[in-house]
Parts: sequence; C-alpha cells; structure tokens
Amino acid sequence: MGSDLVNALRLRGVDVTTPEEKGMKGYKDKEQLDYATTQGRVIYTFNVADFCHIHADYVNRGKSHAGIIVASQQRYSLGEQMRRLLRLIVEKSPDEMKNNVEFLSMWGR
Repeated sequence: MGSDLVNALRLRGVDVTTPEEKGMKGYKDKEQLDYATTQGRVIYTFNVADFCHIHADYVNRGKSHAGIIVASQQRYSLGEQMRRLLRLIVEKSPDEMKNNVEFLSMWGR
C-alpha cells in the first residue's frame, strides 16, 4: 500500500499500518498473513492470485485469518481505492471479514 493511501486513510481515522512499519517487508505472503492475523488486521494487497490461493489453502486446512482485501494494481486511482476501502470498512465488521476475501471491485458505487 502506498504512503499516500496510508496517509489518506489515517487522516480519515483508519488504523492502518504497513509491512515496512512492522519490519515485515520481504517476508513471504503466508508469513505476512499470519502476522496480520495475530494482530487482528486485514491484509490489503494487489497480489490477487497468490492471496486467493493462500485463502483457499487456509480454508482447506481449517486455518483462520483476519481477512484479505484484493485489488488489481493498475485499476484504481488513489482516490478510488480510498473511497472503496472506506465503504468496505464502514459496511463490514472485523468479525465479518474473518476468513473472508473481499474484492475491491465489488465496493464501487
């Protein structure tokens, strides 16, 4: 997630962090998802294919995660990402996000 998006979300009261801030940059996707889950945090990623596979693997093994939001990297402007993420945050509780994958494309107008 870019620093501009992080800052924009924080200005709107969203509790967001990045892998860089947590010393997780360069870690494998599953390690990042596991870490986010221990922190009760949902992952937002442009790595759609890998995280959908990881989600399916977790479901098949009965393993839990805090939630995943996926988006196509070149599809949305900063403002559009922010609007869609804010809508999702308002409409889905942390409990509703557990073990769930949300596609940012579904959260437009």
